[in-house]
Amino acid sequence: MPDWVVALPRRSLLLLLVLGSALITLMSLPYFDFETLPPFVIEKLPVKFEALWLASLRVHVTSASLAFPLCLALMTRSLQRRPPWHRWLGRFTGVLVLGALVPSGVVLAFDAKGGAPGTAGFLLSAAIIASALVYGVAAARRRDFVMHRRAMRHVVGQMSVAVSSRALIVVLDRAGLNPDFAYLLALWGPVLATALAVELLSRPSLLTRLLSLPCRSVPLARALPSSRRSIPLVRLLSLPRRSIPLARVPSAPRLSISARSPHALERYFP
Repeated sequence: MPDWVVALPRRSLLLLLVLGSALITLMSLPYFDFETLPPFVIEKLPVKFEALWLASLRVHVTSASLAFPLCLALMTRSLQRRPPWHRWLGRFTGVLVLGALVPSGVVLAFDAKGGAPGTAGFLLSAAIIASALVYGVAAARRRDFVMHRRAMRHVVGQMSVAVSSRALIVVLDRAGLNPDFAYLLALWGPVLATALAVELLSRPSLLTRLLSLPCRSVPLARALPSSRRSIPLVRLLSLPRRSIPLARVPSAPRLSISARSPHALERYFP
């Protein structure tokens, strides 16, 4: 199968997420109009800390419009093949996420639609992003790149909830579900489904786990209980070279050829 066919699903998913992120950014531009308030803000007001809430909203939209595309770029093969670029861009993105995106999202979560269940859903997503990012950075510093990729997939997955959740809200609204129930379902569904999908995709396949099993060193003399028994080929191939002392093979005859008797081989090969 050609390489481009194998990489097609991954590239298609990245393209859809990039388009979704760009669409959300365009829809969020009215939040930066300081003279007029967009309908979303008017619907939320009044809130307990209005100035803090408005500032957190603008910080969250700005940081999300930068962090999500950067995370998608860090997931590409071309940038992963350039370690210096990947490292410095990853550091900038990590500081942006932990310093702006997550804190502003936590502030906005306490006034989220749906009451306590809505707040809990946003806080869970924020906790997954923050913990996975910290764990992924620690894994990269100890050069455990397998766990680093797994953690970063959780970060990108939870960021993609902003795209999948909005798409699911449109579908549920077309289906005629209750708006409040549809909102909670569109929030909790992508958050849990994305976390589960990342865990399933990050688990090694059965073949990978079989190949990673340690092979115990078994001497050939112990592996051959009787010279009359046949040994499976797979078992013989799994034996390391150093554990096969030829002198201990039961069926191997010992040839003693003396220099005084040059025709001693006639005993064995008449």
